[in-house]
Parts: sequence; structure tokens; C-alpha cells
Amino acid sequence: MTQQLPPAGADQATGGVAGTTVEDVEPATVSVASQWRLMWWRFRKHKLALGGLVVTALLYFVAVFADFLAPYDSGRLDPEYTYAPPQSLHVVDTSEGWDWGLYVHGYTAEQDPETLEIRFAVDESTKVPVELFTRGPSYRLFGLFETNIHLIGPADPDGPPMYLLGADRLGRDQLSRIIHGTRVSMSVGLVGVAIAFVLGITLGGVSGYLGGRVDTVIQRMVEFFMSLPTLPLWLGLAAAVPTDWGPLTRYFMITVVLSFVAWTSLAREVRGRFLSLREEDFVMAARLDGAGRRAIIFGHMLPSFTSHLIATLTLAIPAMILAETALSFLGLGLQPPVVSWGVLLQEAQQIRVISTAPWLLLPGLAVVIAVLSLNFLGDGLRDAADPYRR
Repeated sequence: MTQQLPPAGADQATGGVAGTTVEDVEPATVSVASQWRLMWWRFRKHKLALGGLVVTALLYFVAVFADFLAPYDSGRLDPEYTYAPPQSLHVVDTSEGWDWGLYVHGYTAEQDPETLEIRFAVDESTKVPVELFTRGPSYRLFGLFETNIHLIGPADPDGPPMYLLGADRLGRDQLSRIIHGTRVSMSVGLVGVAIAFVLGITLGGVSGYLGGRVDTVIQRMVEFFMSLPTLPLWLGLAAAVPTDWGPLTRYFMITVVLSFVAWTSLAREVRGRFLSLREEDFVMAARLDGAGRRAIIFGHMLPSFTSHLIATLTLAIPAMILAETALSFLGLGLQPPVVSWGVLLQEAQQIRVISTAPWLLLPGLAVVIAVLSLNFLGDGLRDAADPYRR
């Protein structure tokens, strides 16, 4: 077949004139496009999915460079500024002319004579200079080399603090703790998701391809694992893990163990796909060509719906984030001094705290943004991977 070349001035991404949609692309060009290119053409029409991709990429960027982006360490505290309200970041000071430069106003503290509660108010007569790429607490970037450069922070690290999102009950910077919590919440469940993904694909593929007695044994095992209640199992594992392990190690091991239960739904789905694919002509051709079972499963059948598996993996990550947040909020997951979004939300369990320091609910907003962006991304990938969806 001779491929039809696009006319002069054509857009190389679509094979047609710039600004055209997938429907406007000439049939000869679409017929030679790869599966991934067709998937990308459908995916980019999903505006929410594109937005979810951008937000997800930004969240993982924050997770990777958390030490650089956070003004302070997650454990730095200042008891003099408990429940200090958020400060506004200013660029220019017009009180005495046009004085350019980043700064925040300081605080004035007043103590209630009856309740002895310290209340902070913004003191516009004082300025705390703020700098970009300033020096602060030392950290090891990527665990390779030590540096103390931070994206933003007070010009004087030993001077008055900067709380752009307020402080908690110990005077710890909420912005820094949310940034450090992004690293844990967005990454701690990835290993568990990966293990469940591998088990679901392998056992589901073997069950659907071989059928017969092997299929019966695997399906009975799937039904057994699906009957196990997750929350009591989590409680039992949390009690069985040695107490001398660190909190992050404990949670990681519990997540890995639970991943051996979470593969069942994916295994059922992969089994159904294999049952329908094993009778297709290309599978029969691979058998007649002498291909082994492993080559047929991993070289021919799995690639036929790889894009759908990617969408399934994307949708599984938000469930793990919500599980970590909920269990840490209840005190069954991560524990201080580890910082995650669920651990930060433990500070907002009292109505009195919420009424006096509503900025402690901001980690919940981070959870909502992360889950929505991943769900939009997964929905877009699922729609783009469906060859029958227009």
C-alpha cells in the first residue's frame, strides 16, 4: 500500500492542515498511524484529562523536589508562633515610595486575660524580607550531595519566620509540611500498586489463556482473597508488625502485604479479556508459527490492551492515596514523625481547632486535588484506549 503524503504546510502530528481534528485527517494517513498515535489524538480532545495530566505531573515534581521547594524542614518548630495565621506575600511596598522586593508582614501577639489564649494579628509596621533561592536548612538532594538552597524563604533564617499557609499547634510551617507530605502520600503506595498490578496481570492472564482446571483453581483463590475484610486485616497486620520498626517501614510493609489481596479485581478483568482474545486469528497464527505460551501471552495478547491496563493503573493510585489518608487520619496508618497528608489532617480533628485555625484543613484540599487529577487522567486514558469510543 502506498502511503499518501500530506500536502505542503500540513501539520506533521495529524497528517493534515494545522488546526484539524482527528476526524478531518485523511483516511490514508489514519490507516497507517500507530495505536499510540491514535490514542494520543483521542486523549488530547479530553480537556479534563489534559488538565489532570498537568496537575499530576506538578504534584510528582513537588514530591521529587520537596526539600528544595519547602522553606523549612518538616520538623522545625517555633513555640512562640503556635497557630499563627497565614501571611500574605507582597512584591512592592508603596508606604514609602516604590520599594520593590518580596516580603511579608510580621505578627503582633496578644494574650486573652481570661482564657490565656495567644492571638496573632498582622503587624503592617514590620517587614520580613523574603528571597528566592535563599539559604536555609541543609538537606541532601536526591540523597547524593548536600545543599542548603531553597526556592523561597526568609532572607534571615535566624530572624522572624515566614508562614505563607499558617502554622500548627507547635509553630511548624504548614506549607513546608504539606510539601513534604506530598512526597510520602504520592509515593508510599506505588510499590503496593505495582505488586498488585503484576499479580493481577500474571494470574489473570494464565487463568484466561489456559482455562480448564488451572482456571478453576485460580478463580477459587481469587474468590477467597475477595472475601477477606480489608480493615480488620489491616488492624491485624498493624498489630503484628514489630514495634521496633520505623513508622514508614511499618506502613510500607503493611501496604506490600495488602497488595497481595488487591490484585483480584484486575485478575478477573484480565481473565475476561484473555478468554475473548485466545480465539482470535492472530493468536491462532502465533500458535501455528510455533510461539510458546509465554510469548503468546506477553508478546501478542497483553500488548493488544496495554493502553487499557495503563488506564487501570492510573485509576488504582487514587484509591491507594485515599486509603493512606483515611487510615493515617484514624491513627492506623502512618504515625508522626512521618509527614503525610493523612497525618497532617490529624491536627484538624477538633472543632475548636478548626474554628481557630481553619488553614489546618489545607492537606484535605491537597488530597482532593490529587485524587481528582488522577481520576481525570485515568478517565481520559480509558476513553482514549477504547477503540469503539468516539
